[in-house]
Parts: sequence; C-alpha cells; structure tokens
Amino acid sequence: MAATQRIAAGAVIAAACAASLAGCATGSHVPRAGAPGPQNAKPAAQNTDPAAQNTDPAAQSAKPAARNTGPAPAPAPRSAVRLIGDGSTAYTGTQPHLPRPERLKPGQKPPQFVVFSWDGAGEDSQKLFSRFRAVAKANHATMTYFLSGVYMLPDDKRDLYRPPHHSPGRSDIGFNDTKGIADTVEQLRLAWLEGNEIGTHFNGHFCGKDGGGGEWSVEDWKSEIAQAKQFVKSWKTNAGLKNAAPLPFDYDKELVGARTPCLEGQQNFMKAARELGFRYDTSGVNTQLWPEKKEGLWDLSMQLVPVPGHSYEQLTMDYNFMVNQSGTRTQGNPAKYRFWGDQMRDGLLKGFNRAYRGNRAPLILGNHFESWNGGTYMRAVEQVVETVCNKPDVRCVSFRQLADWLDAQDPRTLEALRSLQVGQAPAQGWASFPPGRRAPAPKGVPGASAAGR
Repeated sequence: MAATQRIAAGAVIAAACAASLAGCATGSHVPRAGAPGPQNAKPAAQNTDPAAQNTDPAAQSAKPAARNTGPAPAPAPRSAVRLIGDGSTAYTGTQPHLPRPERLKPGQKPPQFVVFSWDGAGEDSQKLFSRFRAVAKANHATMTYFLSGVYMLPDDKRDLYRPPHHSPGRSDIGFNDTKGIADTVEQLRLAWLEGNEIGTHFNGHFCGKDGGGGEWSVEDWKSEIAQAKQFVKSWKTNAGLKNAAPLPFDYDKELVGARTPCLEGQQNFMKAARELGFRYDTSGVNTQLWPEKKEGLWDLSMQLVPVPGHSYEQLTMDYNFMVNQSGTRTQGNPAKYRFWGDQMRDGLLKGFNRAYRGNRAPLILGNHFESWNGGTYMRAVEQVVETVCNKPDVRCVSFRQLADWLDAQDPRTLEALRSLQVGQAPAQGWASFPPGRRAPAPKGVPGASAAGR
C-alpha cells in the first residue's frame, strides 16, 4: 500500500505482564512513513482469477452452427459467480481447501495446531503478503490475515470513515492509494482461494487514551465493524476500479473473527462480536492451555513463550520481541539483527516444543508485514513455519479452521484437555486419555481381551 502508514499493534495488557516483561506496553504504536503517492492500478486484464470472467450467460452461450446438422448444443451453464453490491465482492460457493474437522476418538492424541496470523494485512512495496502466501503454500499451511478496512479506502475518500470518538477521515495508519488497493485485493483473492482466512483488524487503529479502542462502547465497536465491512464491500466504487475482478467471498458471512488494535477494548468488542455472529476473538494474552469460550466466542488469544537467555516469558508477537530488544526503534543496532531474529525464532520454537511434547495446546502467533530491525522477524517467522508445519501430527491452520475443529469436539474431551497444565502431557499417556479411561492392553499380553488379541 504505497501511501499507507503501517503500524504495530502488539501492546500487551498490563494485567498479563509480569514486571520482568520489559517489552510489554499498552497503547504503543510505531508508524512507518508512507511511500510515494498514488499510482495507476494494474489493468484488470492481468487478472486470471475465474471470478473475473464474464458472468453474463448470453455471452457464454455456444455460437449456433452455420447449418442445422443435428440437435442444437445445450446452453452453457450459468456462472457460479454471483456479484454482491457494486461487484467488489461475490458469492462463488464454498471456500476451497478447507479441511473437514473430525472428532477425537478416546485415546487419540490431539493434533498440534499452530496458527500464524497477520495484523493489518495488506500488500505494499515490501510484498510481504505475497511472500508469506508462498511460504504457507510451500509448507502445507494456511494462515489468517486480519485486514484493516482503511487499506481498502483511497486517501481522497477518507471522509467516508467516521471513527468512534474521532473526527471524520481520521486514521492513525493513514489510508491507501489505487495501486495499493489493487495489489491488496489481488493478495486477498488468492489467499482466500488457497484456503486462508480473511479476518479484520478494524480501521483506524486507535490506541490509548483520548479515543482509543479501550474506551469504546459496544455500539462503537458495532459501528467500527460495520464500516470495516463496508470498505471491503465497496472498494471498486471508492477506488474507481469498476472493471477489476471481485473478491470471491461474501464478507458479511466470511468474517468470523478479529484482533483489536493494541489488544484494547476486548470486553466490549466481544459483546458486539457475539451479537454480530462472530465465532472467536484473539485480542487477549493467554498461557499455553487449551482454549475455552468467553462471551460465547472462542478465546484464541496469543500466548506467552520462553525467551532464550531470560527468565521471563514473552508474547508470541513480533512487535513485543522488538520492544524488548530495541525499544520502539524499528531499526536498532544492525549488528544485533541476526541475534534478535534468532532469539525470537528460538523462543517460538521453545513454546512449540513445550506444547508438542506436552499438552498439545494450540500455539497462537501474531505478526505484522513489517521489516523492523532489517526484516529479522520476518526471517524468524519464515523459519518457524518451515520447521514446525512439516512435522508429524502438526496442522498449521487459520483461526477459522481451529474454531471449526474445536466446535466438532465432545465438550467433555475439551474439558479434560483444559485440565492439562502448560507443557503437561497425560501422566498415563494419550492412550489412556481422557482420565478414567483404561488404556488397551498390548496384543498378546495376558489379560488382554479376545478382541484385542
């Protein structure tokens, strides 16, 4: 997004931060100066997505034969694409590449879920959105991209945004230009078709006092959500890209979860989200335990993991590692870049191994498409994806897919999983889990049932 200020959103709520967690902050953000001004959008002819095809049945009908030599050809089937509103979005059927959730059987070890998520996802000159789409595909992973609605709104239409407790047209992360919108739409389209999730990071990214999300009412959050949806549903009109291909989903139905800016305002947001049919929230701070529902939503918050070389634990977000390492300076001492990235990578892997070998609680990570400290955190995340997503029993999924799996489970099984502490595997092994279930005797051992021999 060439003209958009990008912003960090990883501040940790004070109640979850031990005094030793020096990088924890509330309401902090780090803007990046905008790049050059508006550029022309890519021509729609370059897009090869099926959704871009002509949906007029008459235009798709077979040409009549020059001479009537037999039965007339059957008319071409109607396109599955159904445009919505101005054609910014469209209904194209069920999202492809979604796994079918299966209920755990007694004695079955649960998969190790890992969720990689991105706040304020958009494609700019760094091309990190497209980079991590490719990383995900190469490593059998899907991810969640939390789109900021103002990234779909050009700067000259900024007054369309009416943020709660702020004047119209105000945004702490700026807006976008035509090229940035076109590039972001292309990545969103391809990401969804590959099975990734498009969530929301809302709009103006307001934090702290004087109108930050922590001061918003339930109705404020409803307004912010409605506007985020509207900017996605009207980007063609607002950006003047009427001939571009639509996004291949109905955002009103696809949007089922979010992360609030700076992790603020979670309580009132969750009340609003529940009324609007959301399924999960990831705006809090957890330890590595199995999730439970709060306010009717799955609480899939990020977690605390060990930090190599320190006694404290750190939130699973690039911004928080950066603050602990270089403060709010996004480009610190270059001599330390590799060390800082390795420290983040190794801390995330310690958290992963603690769960993988222990209670198998899902590992939740949050990041930003930013080149802080020379891009060292992007390198760290990519190395974590490559390391963990190809291991046996590991599923790197989106939040939506994780929520689907949780919903498919026996509540009693989930309750038993939540009884396992951080890093704690069942004392008698997974074959005897949940507690009270006798593990089957090995075949050929005296006392084994006839069926088991």
